[in-house]
Amino acid sequence: MKLKNWITTLTLAAAAIGLSGAAQAQQFFRIGTGGTAGTYYPVGGIIANAISQPGKLIATAVASNGSVANINGILGGSFEAGFTQSDVAYWAYSGTGIFDGKPKAQDLRLIATLYPESIHLVARKGAGIKSVADLKGKRVSMDEPGSGTLVDVRMILGAYGMTDKDIKAEYLKPNQAGDKLKDGGLDAFFFVGGAPAGAIAELASSGAGIELVPLVGPEIDKLRKEQQFFTPDVIAANTYQNVGETKTISVNAQLVTSAKQSEQTVYDIVKALYSDSTRKTLDNGHAKGKLITKENAVKGAGIPFHPGAEKFYKEAGLLK
Repeated sequence: MKLKNWITTLTLAAAAIGLSGAAQAQQFFRIGTGGTAGTYYPVGGIIANAISQPGKLIATAVASNGSVANINGILGGSFEAGFTQSDVAYWAYSGTGIFDGKPKAQDLRLIATLYPESIHLVARKGAGIKSVADLKGKRVSMDEPGSGTLVDVRMILGAYGMTDKDIKAEYLKPNQAGDKLKDGGLDAFFFVGGAPAGAIAELASSGAGIELVPLVGPEIDKLRKEQQFFTPDVIAANTYQNVGETKTISVNAQLVTSAKQSEQTVYDIVKALYSDSTRKTLDNGHAKGKLITKENAVKGAGIPFHPGAEKFYKEAGLLK
């Protein structure tokens, strides 16, 4: 072999080894979010961009059916992390609630509590729906199977002595439900997520004529005593165009992962999430971004923190 060709061969071999090393070093980190018209998906996109480190970690926000689907995805290995309601995470970890009778998700770990998720009951103006009790016999979307919303809606209906059978139940994503309500094919739909939610904001600004129904009263008070993850909440006036202040209840949005993820990976992710540059992106990127702070991250945990997250919060003086 000629010297020149031999050097070229060596150079190509070295480059191949280098590329293979780079490929091995780069980690893909898929974050299960929710439907594209909700809050999880846009916030997940902001977080994925913020925690990605070229050549080291590439994070992507993946649209999904929501909380239950994300937890199942993490446990099954199709997601490295995911968004979930705090109640759903607790049930999965403890094998209670909707996970009763299923193996406990003992590998589920918390990265951060993010922000409160308001329970929206959106009604068509003129449908005569002023409280949950008025939903009886009405055409109502409860969100799709695999969503935390569906779980919460069944609890709320239960507090009023109702089930899916007492309403004309449909199981649609929020944007599909919004379109159907606008076309007169639906009387109301539920959505659990940070306000403002894209699908509802779009509906309100289209002049479709909607109302937010308050979730208040003795039935809701009793439900809150039984399920303490529900907290009183208020959706401020004009969060949605021409919609007044509405009293409701909320759960927390959380970012969770598996105990199988390395301590260093999760530590680096949390550090990037609460960096100064990410702070600016969160503040400007979404209305809920301002609430994603390291101080809020340790509130209402419900399940154990991932060791990498715990290390960061201890260093920050937020956990003992």
